Amino acid sequence: MSTAILTGTPVPGSPLEGDLRSLGFDVRTAPDAATALSLLAAVPAADRVALVDQRFVGHLHALRLALTDPRFPAAAVDGALTAQPGARAALSVALTTVTNGTATGRTDRAADAPAVRTGGAGVVTEAGQPLTHTAPATAELPLADRVAAAVEADGTPVQRPELGSLVAAVPDTPADREQALAAVAAVDDEAVRLRSAVKARDGFFTTFCISPYSRYIARWCARRGLTPNQVTTASLFTALIAAGCAATGTRGGYVAAGLLLIFSFVLDCTDGQLARYSLQYSTMGAWLDATFDRAKEYAYYAGLAIGAARGGDDVWALALAAMVLQSVRHVVDFSFNEANHDATAAPAASAGGKEGKAVVGTPTTALSSRLDSVGWTVWVRRMIVLPIGERWAMIAVLTALTTPRIVFYALLAGCAFAACYTTAGRVLRSVTRRAVRTGRATRALADLADTGPLAELVARVMRRPARALPGVLPLLIAVAGGAAAVCMAAFGPLGSPVLVLGALVYVVTSGIAVAHRMGGPLDWLIPPVFRAAEYGIVLIFAARADVPGALPAAFGLVAAVAYHHYDTVYRIRGGAGAPPRGLVRSLGGHEGRTLLVAVLAAFSPAEFDLPPALTLLTVVVAVIALTESIRFWVSSGAPAVHDEGETA
Repeated sequence: MSTAILTGTPVPGSPLEGDLRSLGFDVRTAPDAATALSLLAAVPAADRVALVDQRFVGHLHALRLALTDPRFPAAAVDGALTAQPGARAALSVALTTVTNGTATGRTDRAADAPAVRTGGAGVVTEAGQPLTHTAPATAELPLADRVAAAVEADGTPVQRPELGSLVAAVPDTPADREQALAAVAAVDDEAVRLRSAVKARDGFFTTFCISPYSRYIARWCARRGLTPNQVTTASLFTALIAAGCAATGTRGGYVAAGLLLIFSFVLDCTDGQLARYSLQYSTMGAWLDATFDRAKEYAYYAGLAIGAARGGDDVWALALAAMVLQSVRHVVDFSFNEANHDATAAPAASAGGKEGKAVVGTPTTALSSRLDSVGWTVWVRRMIVLPIGERWAMIAVLTALTTPRIVFYALLAGCAFAACYTTAGRVLRSVTRRAVRTGRATRALADLADTGPLAELVARVMRRPARALPGVLPLLIAVAGGAAAVCMAAFGPLGSPVLVLGALVYVVTSGIAVAHRMGGPLDWLIPPVFRAAEYGIVLIFAARADVPGALPAAFGLVAAVAYHHYDTVYRIRGGAGAPPRGLVRSLGGHEGRTLLVAVLAAFSPAEFDLPPALTLLTVVVAVIALTESIRFWVSSGAPAVHDEGETA
């Protein structure tokens, strides 16, 4: 149960207490700081606590954003402060400090000081100007504001949500209060809440074809007590039913599959909008949201492949190739972002030759900014990278109107173009930007590499010479090793020990590539190279085996391994670090699995033994990876990772 402690002077007729109760708070009143301190001590340590000034005037959604968001240990707007259990100790210390008078919070402005803003971000008049008043010389800040300042001064971050046009103010005079109330009445709280439920940056199809009505579905769900996790699960089941319809191989099944896939995407948008609308973020929701999109899309690929097989057309190789390409694209995105989001300028590139400034741009980013200033180019550039909305819409339409083979041809062509476009731009940015990678970034790249015990052994042996490798040589070594293994898989004699030679070369080159600190300008490409090599080798061996069940088994294996890699990505993005090294070692690492698949292809007594062997490997990888993943994401320490909506 959350507790709100009202402080300051009571205001007759104020709806504040009712608003707080509607947000789930048990409301108590403290006439002074000492009483507030006593009430705070009486609240169980595991409960959220809020301090709110009784003079507070603002929108209910402003209070909701400040006091109920579960992602932040402490948050505040003018006149209101909240602390979750993780920040309760800091709140107690700060309130004690303020109570003892060591933080007065009084202003030192003269009586004729210029007008100042009294409200939080977004307190505006009907004319769109900030709400202002002239404060008296001895005006004291609200207790909540003084405590919030003390909490921050003690080193605990206090989140201050962007309120946009919403009002959050503590008026000092009746005239100020009337002005604040007028500002509240001038803004539709519910309209702002609906708008802020939609992501600020999204694709063309999602922005113009889904979000205009999915936000209302999100509100409908919120008013009926549905949770984002329930909507996410409904989206998954809808997509699985769509895959089942595609698997029938009939025209009616394909049409139903396309329609259901679009509806699944509508629900997929709705779950995030519901989470932002009602601030229902959770660790389980983060896991479901992070993994179900991939599960839905790849299950649909499998459904198309099964449906095509029923009609006599074997497209499993195309389905697997599409999954490989899409997974590698995602790794490119994740790897580049992790490498560069906190990079700092190198000494020669920073002003005055000083190191440590954030990298501000390159000629390519400058060109990108100029293009973004022309409205239509923004949408074109977002569409050509084929984000999930455009991609699923294309898949759905082509499923209903054409054949699975055409669907996969279009998907491979579109994703290949998008991959070339985005990767080329990122390579140009990397080589033209003089940047220094942080230790966090190099660790993230090393974790994304998914290095197993064999490559670790090589890295230990080769660490000293590998550290002396210049520039992009580690990347070139990784590419050469991957290319050697892929070529051997593609052209080596099946059933021959020669196939293992390519995999052994891959093991050695992989160890050399990760033996150095991954801080080079193009080292972020090393993890995608490893993913492309591992997935591609599985695809090639299964396709060359040309026996029933080999490609479906390979599809399952790549899906299981890709799940492990996606799980690694979302842990890193959430700030929880990579999976335990024991998990990575037990799964063999990318080079260990590649070597094992090569051994299976080289030494299987008959080609017909390859599908069962791949299926067994799939089960082992899936069980180990899923067990650890579920354990982590349901644990209390797992992070909640969600995209933000628009500024209110």
